[in-house]
Parts: sequence; C-alpha cells; structure tokens
Amino acid sequence: MSKVIFLTGHREAASPASAETAVPRAGGPLLDTRHRPLHDLRISVTDRCNFRCTYCMPREVFDGSYKFMPHAALLSFEEITRIARVGIGLGVRKIRLTGGEPLLRKNLETLIEMLAQLRTPEGLPVDITLTTNGTLLAKKAQSLKDAGLTRVTVSLDALDDVMFERMSDSQVSVKTILRGIDEAARVGLAPVKVNMVVRKGLNDDQLIPMARHFRHSGHILRFIEFMDVGTTNGWNMKEVLTGAEILKKIGSEFPLEPVHAGYRGEVAGRWRYLDQAGEIGVITSVSQPFCSDCTRARLSPEGKLFLCLFAANGHDLRAIVRSDADDEQLAACMAGIWARRDDRYSELRGRATTPQKKIEMSYIGG
Repeated sequence: MSKVIFLTGHREAASPASAETAVPRAGGPLLDTRHRPLHDLRISVTDRCNFRCTYCMPREVFDGSYKFMPHAALLSFEEITRIARVGIGLGVRKIRLTGGEPLLRKNLETLIEMLAQLRTPEGLPVDITLTTNGTLLAKKAQSLKDAGLTRVTVSLDALDDVMFERMSDSQVSVKTILRGIDEAARVGLAPVKVNMVVRKGLNDDQLIPMARHFRHSGHILRFIEFMDVGTTNGWNMKEVLTGAEILKKIGSEFPLEPVHAGYRGEVAGRWRYLDQAGEIGVITSVSQPFCSDCTRARLSPEGKLFLCLFAANGHDLRAIVRSDADDEQLAACMAGIWARRDDRYSELRGRATTPQKKIEMSYIGG
C-alpha cells in the first residue's frame, strides 16, 4: 500500500503513487501545488439541455444525431452524495448543481434532499446552490426550496425576445425566465444571481437594459466575458467585451463603486450602485484571470473529477465508487488528485502554439 502523505501549508514531495493517497492533516486545509484550498464542488448532473446557446451547445454540433450519455452511465444520486460527503471532509463547503440543464434530471429534488442532510466536521450545513437556464424554474422553485436548495443562479443573456432567442437558439420567451426568477425569489431562493454572457457586437446592446431592469430588484446581475470554453463555440478574442469595458458602459449610466470580495475564490468582481439600487458582478476570466484563487473542482455526470473549466481530461472517480473501496480510500484518492493540481489555463491563455482540446461547458457546467 502506498504511504499516506499529510499536507500542511506546503505540498510535501511525493512520488505519483504516494500522492494518490494524500490526505489533509486534521485541522489543516487540503492545498494544491499553488496553495489553493478545495472549497467548491460543482456537480454536473446531466449533459442534456433544452437550449442550444451559441456559446455553449451550438446546434450544428449538438443536433438531432448527437449522442448524449445514456442514463446508466450517469452517477446515481447515492454515488453523487457519497462523493460530496467525502469532499466535505476534504474542505468542500459549497456545492453547485449544474449541467447541461440540471432541472432536466428526473427527481433532482431527491438528490438535493440527500445533499442537504450532509454536514461539515463542525456540524454545519453546506451551501447547496444550482445554476439553471430558468425554463422550468417557476414550476420547480418551491419543491427545490423545500428539498433544501439554498440559492439559484439563472442564465439570461438579453431582455429583448429576438436577441434572447438568437442567443439561446430556442423558442422560449424572456417572460418565462423572468417568471422563474421572480418565483425563486418569492420562495426564498435569494438573492437570485442572474448571469449574462456578453458577446461584443451581438448582445452588448443589452447591457444597459439588463442593468436597468434588475436595479432595485434585490437580484444580483453578473456580466461574464465570452470565454473559450470547449472547442465548438467558435470563440474569437474580438468578440470579448472586457470587464473594464462593461463597467465603463454600466458606470456611465449608473455610477458604481467597488465592493470587497465576500470570500476567497469568489470569481465575480463585485460593484454596487452609488444610489443604493443594488449590486452587480463582473466575471473576467479572459481579461483578468483569477486562477490564483480558484478553489473549484468539477464532477462530470459520469463521475470524472475535473480541476479546471478548461481542462482536457478528468480523473475517474466512478470506477473507485463502484469498486469495493471504502470512503477513506476514496478520500485519499481525491486528496491526492487535488494535491497535484497546478491548473491555471486562463493565466496561460494565448501561449500555446497548437490548439488545445478542452471539455465542453455543456458537459461540465460553467
């Protein structure tokens, strides 16, 4: 059996075999090679979606002949909960359910109930959140809240119906999404965060209308730079409206002031309106990478652990979960994977001389 490596503030030298069984010292954080703790676990529960957003699941790729994962390949709710429980023992304090569109996963409320029962070593509950395109949210908001969901983030890239349909490549109206946002807030899944992916020359004329609409609403509107996630979205740097440019446009209409980050690893830069009308966020993965503070791991629908949104390969946890390995062995494996982590794709963007194959956002979640 490989020896166990105890991690303190610095990574100890270990061979690949021994690193596989690294575990954190009691009372000390599990750190990667850049001293980043594991704090957030994003769990993709399905690779299916009812939208075909041009920056995520372009229809010319994800058409009627595209082969999605069979249900048998997906982790069961019990397997997901086991991995989450072990992750909590390694430092995870926030779990986000993603997809695809997570509300397409049948009986998702059952999984949320199971996750909501988990506790940290200190006996505290874990923050359980969900990102959705909002199409089913009005119908499901109450049951999600009753199951134990804490908060929800909704994707909405335009207020104009024509532009929204163009961005999402769907026949869904903006009113449907807004109804879901309002219902989520009504049942207590608040504050609701609203994510807008901004593409220069496409939907950037929606910045001010979106800001105006969500001022005084209690919701937090977040603007996201168009990212080169995956290999199918035709990403071009010329379509990136930087965070600085976004703030300049919003600030010219509604003056802003910066807000300190709420916790380490918070990806959105925070700003609030000077007239106390609320708060916005700006996510600048392209123009101002935040790799140095990234505390996220991602679990794919079939059980691969990815350490970066832009990764090419994941680590197979399903094989371990479906073997006779106990939780201690699973924890040692997960800890060893995190301990060797050195991912910093956004900091290195543009340096590669050949194109890099990356996982698709629809598969692993944004």
